[in-house]
Formats: sequence, structure tokens, C-alpha cells
Amino acid sequence: MQLPGRLKATTLGDLLGSLHRGRVSGTLELVEAGGRVHRVHLASGLVTAVEVDRAAASLGEILRRDEHVDDDTLRRSLLRAMASRRLHGEVLVRDFHLSPEIVGRALRRQLMLRLQMLEDLVDAQVHYRVTVRPPRGALVDEPLDAPEFLTGKKRARDRAPSSSSASSRSARPSSGLPGSFDTTRLVAYRALGLSAGAPADDIKRAYRRLVREYHPDLHPEATHEERRALSVRFSEVTAAYRSLVA
Repeated sequence: MQLPGRLKATTLGDLLGSLHRGRVSGTLELVEAGGRVHRVHLASGLVTAVEVDRAAASLGEILRRDEHVDDDTLRRSLLRAMASRRLHGEVLVRDFHLSPEIVGRALRRQLMLRLQMLEDLVDAQVHYRVTVRPPRGALVDEPLDAPEFLTGKKRARDRAPSSSSASSRSARPSSGLPGSFDTTRLVAYRALGLSAGAPADDIKRAYRRLVREYHPDLHPEATHEERRALSVRFSEVTAAYRSLVA
């Protein structure tokens, strides 16, 4: 399938519309200048998963925001998912008896929020892949239908042809990463749930929050497997923080 090579020459809505009309099964890949790679996975032209290479709302955050889970249930279910290497949604349904309909709606909202983030990209290289495997938890059986992921999306035909609008768009800061950031620092920012180049105060706040969430000593009721999973995650967070503040 022939698609424009750059996002600035089209829109996410136009890309998804073309893929939907072609009933394709594959992956739309958007690569920012700084190396961030975002993916939209499709089956027969319908969206099954969206991966964004930046901090985004988790399933737990969406459920807590809607008051479907309390903090204690969310914490215990996350620990169990980490220890058993199962999907968080699966643990919530099977082990904590949360309604599958509630979890399903939250997962669909999560995909829509991620698509909204991608719609805000200024530019990226556009690729279509047929060999990229969808992530675990992709909504293969109940994908987003066209009205869900196309309604309200910006289209190239809607852009105003005025030079002022074009100049203001070109003046927007790129969401790509500065070329001076090496891979180690990129990984560190992502481990802390931050965008590359986040200020020092944000790094410290993120680290303190993650310490409270993952330090094994702050979870005395955790099982041996849960404490081991916490230790691994805590080590990752600490290493990321030290690499950024050193």
C-alpha cells in the first residue's frame, strides 16, 4: 500500500482512513526525528492496539480515575501482574473479579487516548509494516471499529490554506528528541515515565513517586515473587535516576 512518507504531508486520520478502506492487516509505524517509534496495529482495517513511545495513561490510572478500583486493589493487582507476568487487565478480571465489560471499556479508552497523542505529532516518518507482531493484550477479537478511531480525526482537506496557518504550524516545537540525547538517557527518561529533556524537578518528583510505589520494604505484605518483581523494577528506576542526575 502506498502511503505518504511524512506525517506533515498528511494527517493521522487520512492514514487510518486509507488503511481502513484497504482492509489491511499490519502496522502503521510513525518514527520521530529523535528516534521515538509509535505503532498502530490493525486487523482487516480495524485498530487492535496502539503503542506510544512516551508516558501515557495506564489501564490502572484510567480505572482509578473512573473510580472502578481503589488504591489498595490497584496496588495489589499490579504487584500480582508483575510477579506472574500476566496482563494487568487479566489479573483484575480473574483474580480481583472486576467486570470484564469495565476493563474492556477502559482498554478501548486507553487506545483512543493514545491515538489522540499521535494526532498531536507535528511530523514523523511514515512506514507500513506487515511483519511487526502486535503486543500482548491487543484487541484482536473486539478491535476498535471505524467510527471509534476515525470520527473527529483531522483530515488534510480541512487544513486552512493560509500562509499564516502554515507558518504557525512550522513554528511549533518538534516533538522529536534532541539529537544530543544518547540511547542510555532515552531509556532512563522512559523508565521514569518522562519525556526526554524533562527538567530536574520533574525527574526528582517522578523518582520519589516510583520509590514509594516499588521499594520492596514499603510492601511488607508482598509475597516472595512479588518482592522479587518489585526489586527488579526498583533497581531499574534507581539506575535510571542516577544516570540522569549524575
